Amino acid sequence: MNSTERLRIALRYTLAFGRGHLSVFMSTLSIIGLILGTAVLLTVLSVMNGFDREMRERILAMVPHLTVHTTPDPVAARAQAERLTALPWVESARPFVHFEAVAVNRREVAIVSGLGLEQLPSVLAESYSLPDLQSMQGVVLGDSVAQRLKVTAGQHIRLIVPDSDPRAGGRALSQRLQVEAVVDTGTELDETLLLVSLELASRLAGLEEGVSGLHLQIEDPFAAAWRLPQLRGIIDPGSYVTSWRMTHGNLYAAIQLSRDLVVLLLASIIGVAAFNVVSALVLVVIDKRGAVAILRTLGAVPGDMAWIFMAQGLLIGIIGAALGCALGAGISIALPQLITVLEHALGFTFLNTDVYPVSFIPVDLRATDALIIAATAIGMCVVAAVYPALRASRLEPAQVLRQER
Repeated sequence: MNSTERLRIALRYTLAFGRGHLSVFMSTLSIIGLILGTAVLLTVLSVMNGFDREMRERILAMVPHLTVHTTPDPVAARAQAERLTALPWVESARPFVHFEAVAVNRREVAIVSGLGLEQLPSVLAESYSLPDLQSMQGVVLGDSVAQRLKVTAGQHIRLIVPDSDPRAGGRALSQRLQVEAVVDTGTELDETLLLVSLELASRLAGLEEGVSGLHLQIEDPFAAAWRLPQLRGIIDPGSYVTSWRMTHGNLYAAIQLSRDLVVLLLASIIGVAAFNVVSALVLVVIDKRGAVAILRTLGAVPGDMAWIFMAQGLLIGIIGAALGCALGAGISIALPQLITVLEHALGFTFLNTDVYPVSFIPVDLRATDALIIAATAIGMCVVAAVYPALRASRLEPAQVLRQER
């Protein structure tokens, strides 16, 4: 029996043509289980990849990779910035001023994290047509802060900044400022974001034109921990360095852990589907005992029977994995729009930045994930077909035909 004949028989046992209703029914159940398993796994994996991508490209674009906390002296800080920028792996080193404040609009109050910069982060500069930060006399608010204060661009808020000097007797600086713009980064940063010019921030923080330190952006943000010891030997005495992992590292670790656990959990669905292939093919072997015996009497050898059922397992794996990956890709592509429609229909927001890192469902569909899932599903189906194939190869034609009489 040649390979073409083996494949033709396997197709008869797997797909809906010819007789053999039980074998087709069992194969169809196995394929459906495999389709559902691969589709769910690919969809969830794409969503977890989306969270990982947003962490890398959106949140880390807004957050400094390394922060050098210096003395307030602006001359020394800029000299240190020039020295750090000369390092080949440092893309930029810019002074900043950080302060905590209370924003008030009539009866509405919000705690904000004020940040004074020389220029806007690239993510905001590319997404919004905002004036130059240094020429701006007002503030830029995060969307969540603006919603809590119930203000829009063009309105005014009062900013109350407590004096950082304990000798000042608890006095606070209060200033009325215009809201120049409201930005929606779609991340948890919107919960406390308040951007002002470096000069205004220095005045509000009581630093008298001083700075809080330097924000460093480096080529590889995930190498930040490795760069800390090198920076400690370069920075001025009295300065110290922190990395983004100290503020957002737990978030990234949680995303990675969730991704690994979800993949492990959903991969078990494919394992269950593969186990279903074993039971399905065993029933097919029992149902086709007479046909197997006839093929053996016509000259087929035990190896031919084994290869027929191995090919059936391979066909189930290929069909199920291909259709499942196609379904999973379709769901992944349509998921953000589907969630948006559901949110409008139900009047409910599924993700809020006060709980989740982003306020939308991110999706990052990767061809490599689909190929790995498909290859794994097909491999498990082939392995699952080994036992039924061996059982079919060991059937004795004479004994089977005697029982069929």
